[in-house]
Amino acid sequence: MQHQTIHPSVDSGVVAGTAGFKGGTLKCLCSDKPVEISVASNVAHNHACGCTKCWKPEGAIFSVVGVVPRDTVSITANADKLAIVDPAATIQRHACKDCGVHMFGRIENKSHAFYGLDFIHVELSEQKGWEEPRFAAFVSSIIEGGGARPEQMDGVRSRLKALSLEPYDVLNPPLMDALSAHAARLSGVLS
Repeated sequence: MQHQTIHPSVDSGVVAGTAGFKGGTLKCLCSDKPVEISVASNVAHNHACGCTKCWKPEGAIFSVVGVVPRDTVSITANADKLAIVDPAATIQRHACKDCGVHMFGRIENKSHAFYGLDFIHVELSEQKGWEEPRFAAFVSSIIEGGGARPEQMDGVRSRLKALSLEPYDVLNPPLMDALSAHAARLSGVLS
């Protein structure tokens, strides 16, 4: 892990967001005709994610991703440059065809617990005040993605804890509870 970073936005410490922040504009990394996304909401459940599907900046072993209400997201420039990375995935990640940056991820399955939420990377915004990352998810997945060897994981988890990003090998307990409660309602176990 010596040549890699957790993520550039947290490596020097997690910066707290601003109460009442109302959103901003996300831009892909293209210098010519960047894709622009307007987000009329602050992000929630912002976290470092080690999964193998999320977009990560060069050299980072985690992405930083959070959710916003789907109806607060609109494409404001160069929509023609967007394509879905994996149409079979639960989260339909819309990425710039030129630079590869994931601009937003959308769940189209109306039965999914997170339907109605879009996943975004606030590092793509010049505006400051977005909710800070609050935990780390899918930490073990960085082994799968080649970001760390198994014997390095204690060090990775220690570094995440030092950044106040509690490491989980799935999502954090409130999000896992939401997924399980949704499944229980669908099956009739909960009303």
